[in-house]
Amino acid sequence: MTYVKPAELVSTIIDAGAAKVMLSARDTIIRSILGGALLTLAAAFAVTVTVNTGMPLLGALLFPVGFIMLYLLGYDLLTGVFVLAPLAWLDKRPGVTIGGILRNWGLVFVGNLIGAITVAVLMAIVVTFGFSDAPNAVGEAIGHIGEGRTVGYAEHGFAGMLTLFVRAVLCNWMVSTGVVLACVSKDVIGKIIAMWMPIMLFFYMGFEHSIVNMFLFPSGLMLGGDFTIMDYLVWNEIPTVVGNLVGGLVFTAIPLYLTYARGSSRRTPAPAAADVAPATAPAA
Repeated sequence: MTYVKPAELVSTIIDAGAAKVMLSARDTIIRSILGGALLTLAAAFAVTVTVNTGMPLLGALLFPVGFIMLYLLGYDLLTGVFVLAPLAWLDKRPGVTIGGILRNWGLVFVGNLIGAITVAVLMAIVVTFGFSDAPNAVGEAIGHIGEGRTVGYAEHGFAGMLTLFVRAVLCNWMVSTGVVLACVSKDVIGKIIAMWMPIMLFFYMGFEHSIVNMFLFPSGLMLGGDFTIMDYLVWNEIPTVVGNLVGGLVFTAIPLYLTYARGSSRRTPAPAAADVAPATAPAA
């Protein structure tokens, strides 16, 4: 069978988490830059499809190609290591410490940011013809996304911040599920189908993904979006990172660990009456 059962699957992702924490800084940065770049290029692709066809569902159906490519190549996303690294620590893997986890998260964040901003600049060149024209329809759409997901939240005050946070939690519940499902099959087709489902769901539902936003908002600023860097940080990126962390830990990492890696002992059934030896009668 190509299907990997949950108990074996959890052992595999714990191994992956330990390997991520122990990876060199150079390799972590390189893999994170490329991971961020591939994911955000797919986000630009999905926006382009949506604008050109007027069908948001089609854009969501096609967006997972970026996620699938980067995980098949072993690249890293912050939303993924939010789950993998803590699992290795919970399992007490040698050399995996809180400091090592924080180092891994910091390096992946920086790498993803570099990759996302690189794609943002390249796409801004594409949609403005080398900054010589006004943004085309795709560029205008990206700019408006940035406005709606910063100023739009700010207009609602606390309720807006709560909505942003919950969307970030739900996002990484789905994205981290996709990371786990990348190991649920031993063949490429099985991996692709398994990863596709939760990633399509999060994108179409409009949930908040910190790495996708590292592309959308710098792009929006370059393409004339009516918001500021501070709007982006306070009313999107920082709460989104925190929500992604909570979603990955609470809904994916901890439940999987508790029920499969550290599951409670099986209850032993009571012996049947026929299996119980009769007591010996006392001697007269």
